Amino acid sequence: MLEIEMKFPTGDFASVVDHLTRWQAKPLPPQDEADHYYNAPDRDFGQTDEALRLRRIGPVNVITYKGRRQPGPTKTRTEIEVPLQQGDAAATDFLRILEHLGYRRAAVVRKHRKSYEFRRGDFAMQACLDEVEHLGRFVEIEIVAPPDKRDAAQAVLLGVVGELGLTTPESRSYLQMILETVKT
Repeated sequence: MLEIEMKFPTGDFASVVDHLTRWQAKPLPPQDEADHYYNAPDRDFGQTDEALRLRRIGPVNVITYKGRRQPGPTKTRTEIEVPLQQGDAAATDFLRILEHLGYRRAAVVRKHRKSYEFRRGDFAMQACLDEVEHLGRFVEIEIVAPPDKRDAAQAVLLGVVGELGLTTPESRSYLQMILETVKT
């Protein structure tokens, strides 16, 4: 599957929430996420534009690999997610395995996320209102679609972004922004 998304910095979520409410988007319970990113021993994911993370949402653990970005107006990439057993012990053991294999901790990105689900055309969509520690507030609009639906999904995503009045996309990942913040 492809993750097709766009992200926008914002000072206020009110306008986006108003639109989502009018669209009868389904609000999901807010959650605090901690994304533990690792770098491979054989290549620098920052150079290859890949990512490997363990996302922790309370006791829930999910391993995610994100492939290189594909060309186009949206951030589009292969995304593979695998649930891991719940709890601190499973997360700790998985991270220890990575470190024993030579993977290096890159950073932890912490955010408070409020998500909304809605449909446009043939696509299930998600709007995420993120408050990212050390970075601020962002709106992410996302579609997960098979590769053969990529162009149609991008068109729908761009239409939704326009309706929401989001105009200044941020192409960097939260990880990239955190790493740049640490360097300065």
